[in-house]
Amino acid sequence: MKSQPSATLRSATRRETAPHVLHVSQPVDGGVARMVTELVRAQRAAGLDVTVACPDSDLAQSLGQLGAGVRHWPAARAPGRSLPGEVRRLGRIIGEVRPDVLHAHSAKAGLAARLAVRGRIPTVFQPHAWSFESVDGVTAAAALAWERWAVRWTAHVVCVSEAERARGVRAGVRAHCRVIPNGVDPGRFHPAAFPVQRAVLAPFAALDPAAQLVVCMGRLCRQKGQDVLLEAWPSVLRRVPGARLVLVGDGPDEGRLRHHAPEGVLFTGAVADAVPWYQAADLVVLPSRWEGMALAPLEAMACGRPVVVTDVAGARECLPPGHWAHCLVPAGRPGPLAETLTGLLLDLPLRESLGRQGRRHVLTAHDVRHSAEAVAALYRELLGIGRTVIHGAEHTECRESIRS
Repeated sequence: MKSQPSATLRSATRRETAPHVLHVSQPVDGGVARMVTELVRAQRAAGLDVTVACPDSDLAQSLGQLGAGVRHWPAARAPGRSLPGEVRRLGRIIGEVRPDVLHAHSAKAGLAARLAVRGRIPTVFQPHAWSFESVDGVTAAAALAWERWAVRWTAHVVCVSEAERARGVRAGVRAHCRVIPNGVDPGRFHPAAFPVQRAVLAPFAALDPAAQLVVCMGRLCRQKGQDVLLEAWPSVLRRVPGARLVLVGDGPDEGRLRHHAPEGVLFTGAVADAVPWYQAADLVVLPSRWEGMALAPLEAMACGRPVVVTDVAGARECLPPGHWAHCLVPAGRPGPLAETLTGLLLDLPLRESLGRQGRRHVLTAHDVRHSAEAVAALYRELLGIGRTVIHGAEHTECRESIRS
């Protein structure tokens, strides 16, 4: 009778072929959910063994359809009295899945995952914008103290922009850190003719096919700055009559934003597929107060659409440098935002040129396959295993965009 290979040997063999990765995600909506989805899609295509722990949600269903293993992890978005139970439940999931690498996304998942594992498994934390920047006072101090403490249980922090990395360093988060910019799938996010997409959306949105359309894609919350956009919009309408503004997404500020919205602004709520909205837009805007690196501008540029963003570190960094003169506005100031939107709506040749340049920029610097390859290289580095072939070519690290 042949002897069976030991558990250690089986684990080593599995890591050599394809590391088993457990992603932990909370939140399950907005840009973090879209980024996790794109990363898992690319990792599955590259042959990695992927499981995701997250609350029951549209994200869980989407990941299951991609072929990832999905484990139900009930968890609230913010820390609270439920945290000890959430940590215990996540610990049980980790014990059952037995991943080679744990990859936690955003502050809540990063908190629970690191408390559950405490460094026993190589743990990658991806903040998607630091938690201590979104709160004030005692809460901000507690969040910062935790991030400084949790470094001891973090093998590597992945930042989506150089600015995010620098903010962590300035705040005293002394972690091993790598910058891996967000990526999107340029095959799914691609240009399409205006008339076709307007016809698709017209029955739902009651859109005039001839109207100029400005789309704001993002979670309806203070971070994303839709309140500033609504304050700016009447000034745009005075110079571009008939223009329409569409806010795509849902979130905690939806009721307040609807109450203060000028007449004619359309709220779509959450949508299953953002692509038609980008393709139908004349212009996309994201007036954020802060960002790690937002996906919406990258998705819009992949669709060949010009993008206006606020001059905050994570948003600025996603634009081609040549766009800064036309597409950057100060955060929190409706006047300059209205002026920039109006100028672009009245200049079709400039919008078309910016759209073409933006698409080329995404293909070069923000293809999700490049991001996924860089993340896989980090996993292999942490596990001390060799290179693998991804999409038919050996991975080589791009030092212009990925910095240790």
